[in-house]
Amino acid sequence: MPEIYKPAEDSYLLTDTLKKYVKNTNLKAIEIGIGSGIQLQTLKEIGIKDIYGVDINKKAITQCENLGFRCITSDLFDHVKGKFDLIVFNPPYLPENRKEPKSSKLATTGGKLGSEIINKFLKQAKNHLNPNGRIYLLTSSLTKDINWLNYKKKLLGKKKLFFEELFVWEVTI
Repeated sequence: MPEIYKPAEDSYLLTDTLKKYVKNTNLKAIEIGIGSGIQLQTLKEIGIKDIYGVDINKKAITQCENLGFRCITSDLFDHVKGKFDLIVFNPPYLPENRKEPKSSKLATTGGKLGSEIINKFLKQAKNHLNPNGRIYLLTSSLTKDINWLNYKKKLLGKKKLFFEELFVWEVTI
């Protein structure tokens, strides 16, 4: 069974960005790819009450349900109904590395170029974003060929690591 993604530099950058930029707490929010639940907890700390979580990993679902969050098992938006004011996604964004253990690949590898899951997410997300809604999306300098479609994007945060740079984008329609 796949591991639950443990918070790392990317998780903390996204957490800090959410705390800095999300001021309206009267939002319907969803996190895609909940992992350990760190972003769900951040949204709750900010004061958002209407929070949902989604993950393909049943272990992550169980862990976050035990933390008191409403979660469903889904591959991105496959089983998600409704629209949201805020969508948060810290996706698997690394290009495929054949040496990576299978147990961690689900949480870190975004496809051959690193962007395949992000591109699928962006294609589906527009059907679940309310007018004036926002997506907070994390990417890496290692992620190649992101198709931003017709979204507007604004860089809100970045962090330089020794082998890559991480970015948090606010994405709107």
